[in-house]
Amino acid sequence: MKTNGKRLWNSLMEMAKIGATEQGGNTRLALTDQDLAGRHLLIEWASELDFKVSYDAIGNLYLSKHGVHTDLAPIVMGSHLDTQPKGGRFDGIYGVLAGLEVLRCLHETQTLTHHPIELVVWMNEEGARFTPAMMGSGVFTNILNLDQVLKTTDKDGLSVESELIRTEQSGQIPLQRHFQAYYELHIEQGPVLEQNQKEIGVVTGGQAIIWLDVEVSGKAAHAGTTPMAMRHDPMLGTAEMMIALEKMVLQDFPEGLITFGEISIQNSSRNTIPAKTQWTIDLRHPEDTQIQNMQQQVLKLLQQIAAQRHLNATSQQHWHSPATYFDAGCVQTVQSTVEDLGFSSQRMVSGAGHDAINLAKHCPTTMIFVPCEGGLSHNEAEKITSLQAEQGADVLLNSILKFDQQYKLARAG
Repeated sequence: MKTNGKRLWNSLMEMAKIGATEQGGNTRLALTDQDLAGRHLLIEWASELDFKVSYDAIGNLYLSKHGVHTDLAPIVMGSHLDTQPKGGRFDGIYGVLAGLEVLRCLHETQTLTHHPIELVVWMNEEGARFTPAMMGSGVFTNILNLDQVLKTTDKDGLSVESELIRTEQSGQIPLQRHFQAYYELHIEQGPVLEQNQKEIGVVTGGQAIIWLDVEVSGKAAHAGTTPMAMRHDPMLGTAEMMIALEKMVLQDFPEGLITFGEISIQNSSRNTIPAKTQWTIDLRHPEDTQIQNMQQQVLKLLQQIAAQRHLNATSQQHWHSPATYFDAGCVQTVQSTVEDLGFSSQRMVSGAGHDAINLAKHCPTTMIFVPCEGGLSHNEAEKITSLQAEQGADVLLNSILKFDQQYKLARAG
C-alpha cells in the first residue's frame, strides 16, 4: 500500500506556516499559543475523518482509529509538534504528519486492522521551554513523576500545569496504558544516510551516554614572570587532555563519540595562569560494555597527563543513560518492509534522544529514519525532499500493517 506523497508534503508545508521564522524554520515552543495552533490544525484535519481525539493528564494528544478487535491494545505511531527556538520544519513534525497520512490512507481505502491504530503527539519533546526534554513520554511511561513535572516552570515562572489548564489540553486518557507496539518515523538529524546514499535508516536502538564533570587544578601565577618550565598550568593540561582523549576514541572506539561542550575558568584574567579549569565530557557509544571501557580509558588518560604536568585531575559522573535496544520483532517488520518496497537501507543506532527511547521501556518499539540534507537539524535550514518524506511514510504504513498481520497469523497458529 502507498501513501499520498503530495498530500503529506502539503500538510508539512501548511503546518510550517504556524510559527514560521524568517529563514524558513519554525518556533513553536511547548504549550505556547503557536504550539496550540499547530495541534488545532492537526485536530481539524483529523475531524474530517471522524477520528477520536483525546488527551491525557500531561497533555499528550491522541488520534485514534478503531480496530476489528476492540479488546486489543493499539499499535501507536508518534512524535512531536513542538520545536526548538528557530528550529526546523521536520524534526518531530514529519513523524506526526506521516502518521496522520497513514490514518488517512487506512480511512480512504477502508482498510480494517485487527488492532486499533493511534497517532500520539507527545508534549514538550524538545525541552526548549520546560526541562527536561521528552517530558510527555517520560510522564506517560512513569520515568518522570507527574506531580513534579506539573510544577515545573519556564523562565517566566509559568508552570506546566497552569499552561495545560490555559490551553485546555489536560485530559483523562490513562497514563501507562498498554501499547501493542510503538513506531516513530523521524529525520536522521545526522549526515550518515545521505553520505552513504541510503534511503531508509532501520533503527535498532539508542546510544549509551555518560556525562562527566572534570576539574583540573594547578597553580595560579603571573604570565610574565613565571618561566614555562616552572609552570603548573591547568589550561595547557586541559588542552593536552582533550587532544589525547579525541585520539584515543578515534583509535580504540571507532563507533564512539566524545564531546567537550563546556569549559569554565574561575577568576580568569588575560595575564594570569589560571588555578583550575572545570569542563565537561560527553561520551556516547551504541554498546554498554564499550562505553564503560571508554570511561575507564578517559579516567586513565586524565591521571597520566595530570601527573606528567604536575597537576591534579578529578572527575565525577554527572549522568548515565544505558543503551536502548529496540524490539527485534518491530525492527524486523521495518527491515522486511524496506526490502519489499525496494528501498536501500542500513541498520543504525540513534545518536539523539527521542520519545521512542522512553517508549522502548514500556512496549515493543522501533524507529525509522530518512535522510536530511547535510545532516542539519535544530536549524532553520533543516531540509528533506518530498520523495524522502513519501518513502518514509510508505515504510511506516506497511510496517504497521505487517505488525498487525502478524497478530492474525499468530492467532491462526
